[in-house]
Amino acid sequence: MTADLTSTTTLNFLSILTQTAIAYREGNKPPVAEIVVNALLAAEKSAKQQRLNYPFESLMGKWRLCFATGTKKVRQRGGIILGKGFYLPKFAAVYISFSPSLDDASLQTSLHTNSQTAAGKCEISNQVQLGSMVLKLTGSAQYLGKKNLLAFDFTQMQVSLFNRVVYHQRIRSGKVESEDFYSQPIAKLPFFAFFLATEDFIAARGRGGGLAIWIREKI
Repeated sequence: MTADLTSTTTLNFLSILTQTAIAYREGNKPPVAEIVVNALLAAEKSAKQQRLNYPFESLMGKWRLCFATGTKKVRQRGGIILGKGFYLPKFAAVYISFSPSLDDASLQTSLHTNSQTAAGKCEISNQVQLGSMVLKLTGSAQYLGKKNLLAFDFTQMQVSLFNRVVYHQRIRSGKVESEDFYSQPIAKLPFFAFFLATEDFIAARGRGGGLAIWIREKI
């Protein structure tokens, strides 16, 4: 089922999360963290119940991390619980970007035919900016539209200062070599499970269990 964000069951959490994105972008007072966490959980539950599928096109672009929960381990239960949630401070800009891999003909075909179930090769970038310093990680990713899962593996790290690259090195943060990445089971890779994607923001649960919202970076 394709994503339909107009039904009455989605309007409440969608309104809250939209308000959250707008307030963060414009510097206004956003909803309290507890309300945002509950809205995220409601959105995730709704996506599962409706079996929504989001095409990779809806994730492409550059997004700024707005809100995240993190998790806490529960030793007695052997599991995790969500953190209280917090807004990212404006002085620390954290971005994530997704783009199709230019050498993957299968993904290009799936985008043009609106296929939402095929796995596709893509590229990921994660960037943290603190004043004039920028730390950027890049790597490979693959998107499974049927499950809204995007698995990734960072392989390159770059540090820039005053728009000048001062460090660039291959890293082994991932589990496998880049050429073997696409043959690896998703369960062995870090991933995001997206449950909401609009023109202005996206939301997902990470492999560690935490929830997050990113707002689209305006060009």
